[in-house]
Amino acid sequence: MRKNDDKRKKKPYNSLLSSYKRLFSFMKPYRMKLFLSVFIILIAAILNTLAPLFSGLAINELASIFMGNNTDSSTSSFLSLVIIMLLLYSFSALLTYIGMWLIVSASENTIFDLRKRIDIKLSKLPLNYYDSNSYGDILSIITNDVDTISSSLQQSIYQILNALFNVVLIFILMLSISPILTLIGLSIVPFGLRIASDMAKRSKKYFDKQQDNVGTLNGYVEEYYSGHKVVTAFGKEKDVIDNFEINNDNLYENSRYGQFYSGTLLPITQSMSNFGYALVATIGGIMCSMGGISIGMIQSFIQYLRQFSMPITQVLQITNIIQLTASASSRIFKFLDEEEEVKDINRPEFPKELKGNVKFEHVSFGYLPHQKLIHDLNLDIEAGSKTAIVGPTGAGKTTLVNLIMRFYDVTSGAIKIDGIDIRDMKRGRLREIFGMVLQDTWLYSGTIKDNIRYGKFDATDQEVKAAAKAARADEFIKTLPGGYDFILHEGAENIAQGQRQLITIARAMLNNPPIMILDEATSSVDTRTEVLIQEAMDEMTKGKTSFIIAHRLSTIVDAKNIMYMQDGDILEIGTHDELIKKNGYYAKLYNSQFADSK
Repeated sequence: MRKNDDKRKKKPYNSLLSSYKRLFSFMKPYRMKLFLSVFIILIAAILNTLAPLFSGLAINELASIFMGNNTDSSTSSFLSLVIIMLLLYSFSALLTYIGMWLIVSASENTIFDLRKRIDIKLSKLPLNYYDSNSYGDILSIITNDVDTISSSLQQSIYQILNALFNVVLIFILMLSISPILTLIGLSIVPFGLRIASDMAKRSKKYFDKQQDNVGTLNGYVEEYYSGHKVVTAFGKEKDVIDNFEINNDNLYENSRYGQFYSGTLLPITQSMSNFGYALVATIGGIMCSMGGISIGMIQSFIQYLRQFSMPITQVLQITNIIQLTASASSRIFKFLDEEEEVKDINRPEFPKELKGNVKFEHVSFGYLPHQKLIHDLNLDIEAGSKTAIVGPTGAGKTTLVNLIMRFYDVTSGAIKIDGIDIRDMKRGRLREIFGMVLQDTWLYSGTIKDNIRYGKFDATDQEVKAAAKAARADEFIKTLPGGYDFILHEGAENIAQGQRQLITIARAMLNNPPIMILDEATSSVDTRTEVLIQEAMDEMTKGKTSFIIAHRLSTIVDAKNIMYMQDGDILEIGTHDELIKKNGYYAKLYNSQFADSK
């Protein structure tokens, strides 16, 4: 195992502190906005905490008016104090709005950068990552986990800052009014914090599981939704629903317990706060009757006590969001720390004259270190020649193509194109050399014209039509509503399989690469369409180096080289006639396909 794997696995992904520390590192470019928002929220908190003090002084003046003491002066003071209080609340609200706007702006920019980082990471991950992880789970990280962080940053940053400033300022003002009442009112706080800490620890465990369950469920739904025809054909709907219910129940149970433990915080803290109000009101009343404190200051103190508990309650309310965010962050950072493809070398090379010669020199490869699929392969493919690769399933045919395209790197040996090791080329430049037509046709939602143009975005409409004609696709395209502007649905399910294949061939022909790879391009079409595809492939591979993986041996009899592969080794190589005369593996495979027609 590589050293960077060990480091990645040792990172404390489940640590709430480390998750947030790394999350906030993404906010560094926007720290000036954050610092300004902190300052503005602090000023807003100061104004907000001063307002109840003026409220208490106003009540004292109002009491003086009712008692008939210096009525004119008290009335003037009362009105002035009320105006000051209203101004304090108004400016506090305005500054809070500005502070929130700055936080939302910084948060959205951070999420934009995070999505961009994830997108870049997706392009750098090796193919085996996608082979070993479900698309649903990856999609859950990109969408659900990022959305969780987005909503959390906007809510939690302000509430935590506001709570911190208010608690400190209110505590100072409460002490200035009455140290005795402060001690009585806050005596219940340690008990509330203790309960909150215990509940947070319990809920964290379930929120971690909840995020994992969401990824698992998304993966399950994606997998069986894409294969719903097969599920229906085999009558497995009940099994799929039963398994979905199991996954859904796991998500439900973990979500229920997580929300239960975090949800108990609010009623517990409110009950304890109410107990504190009762104590303060009782003892404050006694102190007022003895002349130790004015009635207005008792009112201000009770208001401060309520404001003191509110920010703590708000923080406790968002505890579940904080826990969910930590869980979502840990999944994202674990994804971002996945091992990437080996980087391109600093000084890449490229053939001065691209001909298309492909050479394998003592190539060995295995998907796992202890399981080699290809052993010491030596092969020299002449430029412009057609090479067919046949053999049983699992022989290594597609693996050979993946190595040429450098989707995987060889374990040992080298693959060279026109004398240059493909590892010494930039991946992007290397893959521009190739055109691919696969058994699984990939077309996206959009017009047929845009799908053909996918390999060459600057192609003209005339070039698109010329490629379609060469691919034998023009005839059926013109019969569709809108012709080349016909809109393909997701997966191009609104046209036939053979038609989809012809469009992918047109796409490859438009790009006009020097090396073509055809992987089972005619395996799932009818005989008439196979003839069209075969004609299109012959046109496409004319004068180009081509690799054709085929099970239907009738399509490759004219290949210059036919390689029979088994267990990663090339057991036979030659022309069709040479291999038939040899009466070996290829001859047996060929005769078995045509036994019924003899």
